[in-house]
Amino acid sequence: MNFRSAFFFLSAISAARGFTAVSSRIGAAAILGPRSSSSLSSTAAPTKENETFQRSLLAARIANDAKTGKKAGKDAPPVSIGWDSHMPVDKAPDSLVRPGDGPEGNYPMRARFEKMIREAQISITEAIQNIDGKAKFQEDCWTRANGGGGMSRVLKDGAVWEKAGVNLSVVYGSMPQEALQAATERGVDRAKGMAPGERVPFFACGLSCVMHPRNPHCPTMHFNYRYFETDGGVWWFGGGTDITPSYLDVDDMKHFHGTYKEVCDRHDPEFYPKFKAWADRYFIISHRNETRGLGGIFFDDLNDRDPEKLFAFAKDAVNSVVPAYGPIIEKHKDDPFTQREKEWQQIRRGRYVEFNLVYDRGTVFGLKTGGRIESILMSLPETARWEYDHHPEEGTPEAEIMDAFKHPREWV
Repeated sequence: MNFRSAFFFLSAISAARGFTAVSSRIGAAAILGPRSSSSLSSTAAPTKENETFQRSLLAARIANDAKTGKKAGKDAPPVSIGWDSHMPVDKAPDSLVRPGDGPEGNYPMRARFEKMIREAQISITEAIQNIDGKAKFQEDCWTRANGGGGMSRVLKDGAVWEKAGVNLSVVYGSMPQEALQAATERGVDRAKGMAPGERVPFFACGLSCVMHPRNPHCPTMHFNYRYFETDGGVWWFGGGTDITPSYLDVDDMKHFHGTYKEVCDRHDPEFYPKFKAWADRYFIISHRNETRGLGGIFFDDLNDRDPEKLFAFAKDAVNSVVPAYGPIIEKHKDDPFTQREKEWQQIRRGRYVEFNLVYDRGTVFGLKTGGRIESILMSLPETARWEYDHHPEEGTPEAEIMDAFKHPREWV
């Protein structure tokens, strides 16, 4: 199935589930990554979480338009940034953050976080390029008139990876208060300092990545690390790294999860069990009753301690992507594989597409704010497969990993 057909097919599924179908004005706020229940101890069902969030966004926009109270000024960032608001540039400026938001400005964390993820984007793409040995990352840069912009680095047709992308984005926008409130269940007043009915100006900065290897024995990997702040002073960190293999190698999972347990333990021993469980809850394809992959860590709305400590944790986590993932790829990139194994990989990629287009909260957030279409859809594999009523045969390697998808395990 080509992706134009799959895209509109899954859009129809989305519409049937009660939220706006995908249109050509897809938002770029996918830099925000997947949105999950913000409570560390949440056990809410993913389907309910997502549907509530999506419907709340739509209801919030309708309600906000109908209000007669104070509105944002004429110079306030638009609710929808707009897919046509991105201006290509040959080279990104030294910083995409507004000058007043710099280290000596009103919002110093904004510039610090952008600098940190810029450095991570460079180091990660260089390492992946070296492992691939054939293809090079191509960079596209853009800016926006109201501030912000981004840099997309994409590798395609490589020796190891069919497609790999690492996107950096800085967004200045505004959202109805109800929409921002719908994105959390922690009761945070994200509209602090705003009049009733007034849109909330926000800043978002993030680095997101998806890598789809050729070999079925090499897993797909995704990460996203982000910082969000409103002009009213409400801030939080979010992010995570997760892995999606087509075939189960227990040692690989012990290495991947073990690496991130070590990262978490350096900052708080409670982080790994909480964030691992959060990832297991979030990355569920509810209509299949299975997970997208074999998890990792996931966290959101994190502002329960000094921001310097959370910044250090996010920096440590994003800089651990290559140590967690690279050795697994090096181990399997030359493994022999059959046509049947390749077809199974394609079926699992179909599941990846289903999750990203139907359930991913970052994508939904993007649909409501507007943005750069190529950056959002970078996460999709170049090819995927859907077979009618497919079930792996009992006792096969495919059945073995399906059990892990249906029953999340503890790896370390």
